[in-house]
Amino acid sequence: MEVTGKIKFLDETKTYGNNGFRKREVVVTTEEQYPQHILVEFVQDKCDLLNSFQLGQNVKIGINLRGREWVNPQGETKYFNSVQGWRIEEVGTAAAPSQEMPPMPPASAFEAAPEKDNEVEDDLPF
Repeated sequence: MEVTGKIKFLDETKTYGNNGFRKREVVVTTEEQYPQHILVEFVQDKCDLLNSFQLGQNVKIGINLRGREWVNPQGETKYFNSVQGWRIEEVGTAAAPSQEMPPMPPASAFEAAPEKDNEVEDDLPF
């Protein structure tokens, strides 16, 4: 899945716990009829992917949806979702080169040349 929009908020990398778990959050505002502010978290080594990005840049982020179940001390089950990023790239700054196929030559270009008195024309340089 992907999220495309403009970077509205870019947090610093934060470290949690004794094992050094790292997390960095970014908020992207989508550009649609009803813009959405989507919080995307990057974890561990993926935090560094955000180092070259700034507020206001248009980006496309590859995401995974994550869900967790938690039972509180009262025995109630709660569910939590998160949006986790794994790739980010800037979009909209330069036109991508065209990936179209070149036009086909006319069918007449594939027709065999007329033979000349059973001679085989050899245009090889050797």
